[in-house]
Amino acid sequence: MAVCKGCGVTLQSTDPNAIGYTPKEGSEYCQRCFRLMHYDDLTVSMRTGIDPDQIIEQIAKMDALIIYVVDLFDFEAGMIPGLARKLPDKDILMVCAKRDILPDTLNHEKVARFVFARLKELNIKVKGLVLTSKLHSEGIDDVKEAIRMLGHGRPVVVMGRANSGKSTLLNNLFGQNILTSSRFPGTTLEMNQIVVDGITYIDTPGIEIENSLLMDVNESDLKTILPYKTIKPQIFQLHGDQSFAVAGLARLDLMECDHAACVWYLSDKLQVHRSKVQAADELWRKHYGELFSPVPLEENFRVSTIRKNLSKMDIVIDGLGWASVSGQISTISVRAPKSVNVTFRKAML
Repeated sequence: MAVCKGCGVTLQSTDPNAIGYTPKEGSEYCQRCFRLMHYDDLTVSMRTGIDPDQIIEQIAKMDALIIYVVDLFDFEAGMIPGLARKLPDKDILMVCAKRDILPDTLNHEKVARFVFARLKELNIKVKGLVLTSKLHSEGIDDVKEAIRMLGHGRPVVVMGRANSGKSTLLNNLFGQNILTSSRFPGTTLEMNQIVVDGITYIDTPGIEIENSLLMDVNESDLKTILPYKTIKPQIFQLHGDQSFAVAGLARLDLMECDHAACVWYLSDKLQVHRSKVQAADELWRKHYGELFSPVPLEENFRVSTIRKNLSKMDIVIDGLGWASVSGQISTISVRAPKSVNVTFRKAML
């Protein structure tokens, strides 16, 4: 049976509502991939339903070099719990994609130090690290050199969370757009094997990002939430009790601020609304779903509160971005959808 070159699914011409459908026999791409590639039009959503454990189990059985792709902007969401246990003694090359999304002031050395520090905390061991971006295919030659050094003639398996940039990386390695890439999670549906320049590459379905805001919004809102160009930090000087609403997606309350600052790293299409904490509840009730939009699919929020214990720290909301806070702040409270992971970490920048 023929398979789609874009997503790896078996092609069929009988059921227009099922995956793999193509109205034209002999096509190389299913209708879903064709419309994604040419019109950015999602006809069938597959962001849920792909079993992450099954993907990892298949990879664990392979004698291969593993390229683990992580979106630098959404780094915490890219971490896979228990990866060291699930893929023991595997040769893993980490590729941090979308370097061009981060501010230009952040140099490669600082990014690398941050990544290696987080990997050590999470007990994830890698053979090497390469930073890539879409700008002039930055880092692609380094990835190719790493494959030559670490591959030893084995297949190269590319894995990572949904929307991490796996298919884009492979297209850059191939020098042509063979695989389907888009902003929609769940683009690759099956193990997809391609041989280029004598090397067998295997593109894998994106591992579901279960605790990400990207899974808790309308897919039409992704174009607002996901950044497509270098983010410009939004800087706020703080005094007293300050609150920030990021659209209707999350809220950050900072108490007893003195000579403090909050810097947001988000898509430039998202609105940040600042107020005093005392007025924040009323403003949220009044503007939620209108001025404060977009909003999650379900209005089921959870509040996480901590004491500020680092001189400079990040509050990361998976799928949305992060705020970096510094200076005198007593407590930090984050209101985010109950299903979304919130991480407090040492500042990246």
